[in-house]
Amino acid sequence: MASLSFFSFLILFLSAIAVSDGGSVGINYGRVADNLPPPDKVVQLLKSQGVAKVKIFDSDSAVLTALANSGISVVVCLPNEQLASAANDQSFSDGWVQANIAKYYPATKIEAIAIGNEVIAENITDTTKFVVPAMKTIQASLVKLKLDSNIKVSTPVAISCLGNSYPASAGSFKPDQVQSTIIPMLDFLRKTGSYLMVNVYPFFAYKDNSKTISLDYSLFKDNPGVVDSGNGLRYKSLFEAQVDAVYAAMSALTYDDLKLVVTETGWPSAGDAGEVGASQDNAAAYNGNLVRRVLTGNGTPLRPNDPLNVYIFALFNENQKPGPTSERNYGLFYPNEQRVYNIPLSQKGLNGNQSPPASNVNQTAPVNNGGGVSKATSGQTWCMASPNAEAEELQEGLDYACGEGGADCGPIQPNGACYNPNSLVAHASYAYNSYYQKKARVSGSCFFSGTAYVSTQRPSFGNCQFPTGY
Repeated sequence: MASLSFFSFLILFLSAIAVSDGGSVGINYGRVADNLPPPDKVVQLLKSQGVAKVKIFDSDSAVLTALANSGISVVVCLPNEQLASAANDQSFSDGWVQANIAKYYPATKIEAIAIGNEVIAENITDTTKFVVPAMKTIQASLVKLKLDSNIKVSTPVAISCLGNSYPASAGSFKPDQVQSTIIPMLDFLRKTGSYLMVNVYPFFAYKDNSKTISLDYSLFKDNPGVVDSGNGLRYKSLFEAQVDAVYAAMSALTYDDLKLVVTETGWPSAGDAGEVGASQDNAAAYNGNLVRRVLTGNGTPLRPNDPLNVYIFALFNENQKPGPTSERNYGLFYPNEQRVYNIPLSQKGLNGNQSPPASNVNQTAPVNNGGGVSKATSGQTWCMASPNAEAEELQEGLDYACGEGGADCGPIQPNGACYNPNSLVAHASYAYNSYYQKKARVSGSCFFSGTAYVSTQRPSFGNCQFPTGY
């Protein structure tokens, strides 16, 4: 009996180690839209999905108030347009920290302040020179209030600040920024015990180089990998190669001790005709596989002992964002809180206990506008009916799929292999998926007036087997 108890303890201990090796997944909560739910409902949505970390792009009072006592950690941002004021006026920073940080902390778990966003990027701008001075004055304000030990200061840099990123081992910062900005920034991070914030988007690299970069490599799918000619390490994903290029760039400047957090990464579910790879299937594959990789794996090939910590961009599709169609289609959720596609967002979700898409708001979700790569080239996805959709709308979708849509609905007829469970959601899911697969999983074919979503998890309705292709 004693040996069995010891064995059980050992299993639990090893399991705890395995879980602790994983990193963390947060979400960027952007609000460049005129149709989003109020912050208190957003907090409920985040909690229902097991999301424990969120990053915002300002310090909005309503958002920070809604996050109070929620247990959700938050990264707030000093906007780009306020960097000059913060850099040149310590009293401005003192007032900003008092009004936007101290007022809400510790009820709201503010863990970091992002100084601007992608001010350090491909080119030097008039704002670049203000980044590090602003970091220093904000840090000084935190010190005055004795908040500096719990709240870190950093700045999100764009991956384009690298002058070279391939192979990853040869990663280096752009020479014209090293002395003026990069080294002072890294010095600050080291002295304050902070970390580098980096925005990493494999989508852009794939979009611009789709003839030479494998889609599977970009989406964390099975692939032979790419061997780094500089260090012999094999990379199985473009994301990890890009992250390690940043690590290598820091190492080249002897900042091997600094860690980083990926403050933005994601993949659009729709795009314009020229935005190669922007599709619902690819977005579901990228973000779903990213979550699995982060929560169940170790670090990168170059830093295997440093867990990956990431923030997915973004929580919602934001209808007022300027630019190409993809910019308005990075969301995991529509404004009515229905999922754009179904992926796990937490360890609980990975274990199959995630709450279903949460909302009973009857609001039509936007069409995907077509464009981009419309067909999934590999992997499996399914189209599912939302359990929170109105019964009347589900019935309309079911009737269309089985009628004009040409779905194979024989298995959900009485005595059919998928008749049971005899529920509207189960039958609609089967019909939706049949239609989706017959349409070769093209972007927009899993919509049905907003009552459907794409799932990367195999459906389970009794003994019914959902098709994955025709």
